[in-house]
Amino acid sequence: MKILGIDPGMAIVGYSILDFDGKNLSLSNSGSIRTEKGQSESARLLEIFNDMTSIVKEYQPDICAIEKLFFVHNQTTVMPVAHARGVILTVLEQFKIPIYEYTPMEVKKILTGYGRADKKEVEQMVKFALGTDKLPKLDDTIDSIAIAISYTRSPNVIDDLKKFEISH
Repeated sequence: MKILGIDPGMAIVGYSILDFDGKNLSLSNSGSIRTEKGQSESARLLEIFNDMTSIVKEYQPDICAIEKLFFVHNQTTVMPVAHARGVILTVLEQFKIPIYEYTPMEVKKILTGYGRADKKEVEQMVKFALGTDKLPKLDDTIDSIAIAISYTRSPNVIDDLKKFEISH
């Protein structure tokens, strides 16, 4: 099963592709979509739409795990992130990819057992889950991996593995 992990944002969208067979987990690819601050919001959203469409076409994920928006103190960033997330969800729906959503607190709790874990603790658990000492440099990309790993530990994964095993 191919899992697309996404950490949505307007300036940076972190993404990762994990391969998971029910036991073994490996990072197939990861990266980021970056938009320029000086561009109009609509131009940036179109860039996210086009790049996300290319990623989905290239990697053909079976499911997507994406960060769910939650109440934040910085109201100036929540709207653009919500818009970017909406564009991403539109692409996923267009390709009929099942979507699973996780708040940052849920991801931290699933990976570390503590919903208020810091970035370093989450990174350590991502390294452990992937059996590696090397992670991408960008926090947004690491977050996308953590979100995808969270899905592999959900009750839905067993049924989905069966479903995608049959269809492939």
